[in-house]
Amino acid sequence: MQTIDKKSTKKTWAKAISQPATEFPATQLPVIAGKIPDGLRGTLYRNGPGRLERGGVSVGHWFDGDGAILAVHFTDAGATGVYRYVQTAGYQEETAAGKLLYGNYGMTAPGSIWNQWRKPVKHAANTSVLALPDKLLALWEGDNPYALDLATLETKGLNNLGGLAKGQPYSAHPKVDYKTGEIFNFGMTPGPNAILHIYKSDFTGKILQQAKFTLAGFPVIHDFVLAGQYLVFFAPAVRLNIWPVLFGTSTYSDSLTWQPEQGTQIIVIDRETLSVVSRGETEPWFQWHFGNGYVDDRGTVIVDLAKYADFQTNEYLRQVATGETQTVTKTTLTRVQINPQTGKVSGIETLLNRTCEFPSVPAKNVGKFSRYSYMSIFREGTDTEGEILNNIAGFDHQTGTLTEANLGENLYPSEPIHTQDIQNSDQGWVLTVVYDGNTNSSEVWIFNSQHLNEEPVCKLGLPSVIPHSFHGTWKTGE
Repeated sequence: MQTIDKKSTKKTWAKAISQPATEFPATQLPVIAGKIPDGLRGTLYRNGPGRLERGGVSVGHWFDGDGAILAVHFTDAGATGVYRYVQTAGYQEETAAGKLLYGNYGMTAPGSIWNQWRKPVKHAANTSVLALPDKLLALWEGDNPYALDLATLETKGLNNLGGLAKGQPYSAHPKVDYKTGEIFNFGMTPGPNAILHIYKSDFTGKILQQAKFTLAGFPVIHDFVLAGQYLVFFAPAVRLNIWPVLFGTSTYSDSLTWQPEQGTQIIVIDRETLSVVSRGETEPWFQWHFGNGYVDDRGTVIVDLAKYADFQTNEYLRQVATGETQTVTKTTLTRVQINPQTGKVSGIETLLNRTCEFPSVPAKNVGKFSRYSYMSIFREGTDTEGEILNNIAGFDHQTGTLTEANLGENLYPSEPIHTQDIQNSDQGWVLTVVYDGNTNSSEVWIFNSQHLNEEPVCKLGLPSVIPHSFHGTWKTGE
């Protein structure tokens, strides 16, 4: 019988996660092409799973990897990069032991049931970042955030932001009002009926106000929308059977089921009082991420999201950690119109019938109308079987047109991050970290936000490979 080498079917993106990431200290980054724009001053931060195995044993899901953060500081002297693992308690314990000790989203703790009860979930600190005036927060779904030094990325420890109880979740998708500096976020406490916590903070991150609501069952809520005076939550038709997780006999990932009969539940919250304005229900779908929300001149809430028909995306993301995907998942960039006073959906429109993810808008437009949205997407003509997203694009809501970058074969960009030029408010830049599967190396690419289809204005080399990451942010320089 002929033996087939499965590795031969892997795409080049798999090389970026085949080995644990290598940290590097503050390092001047070489300019490979072009020039750093004079008005680009500040820091790009990115967070994602940097280690997917330990002691020769792989984690169970892409979401289980240890968080590693890249910082790229842009100053008058050039660009400096730093890359470090978040030194969570679980990371340090497993490093000392030389093996995996904890369970997580897609894995139970190794060993006996007793060990699975003792070490059910490790804080991975691997999902996103929030840059505050005096600290960087490494965000995750299920606990307080970890605080890091903004410059060196030294881990300072868990931080309760002046209001979180021990273990209380502070999720990975905070929304910042550019004008007021207010920060809104949420967290989900698991249980047969989950608790939705909602937080309002000042610009320093200090929590000023909290509210909590009990939900029916435990839906998967990963993100939400700030839309004018409202916070809008969509609870998709996915429910968690919490008991096998609590007893240590199953993982969170394996205990989630697609239940289309549940529909998509909508909760509209007043941002000032953190009280419920309305609840509604619409057709079933799944979303990880929203692009933006705003209130139009009719008083209708407009929400843009990357919409999946079902929950197959979870299996696809599990397979990413193995370096080889068989599941194909598709999304559309979709717009939903809601009456905020009744929670009733008045329209669902497909803006872009192309698979995309990580939609976002410029920071100054969060919560209000934005002409442009940016996203990760498949390069036109890509055979998506076995692939991950390999391009970035900008969508013009005024003209309904899409502008795509031209990255080339075997190049994989991270989620695009838009930032404004500090010298020219009409000029914007889009930054992404690109993994080059041809050379097994990583670079930072800077695009003119209005000309994504042109060559990057600058490319910077990085000292080591940066594994595919989840989310990032930009902090403008002083």
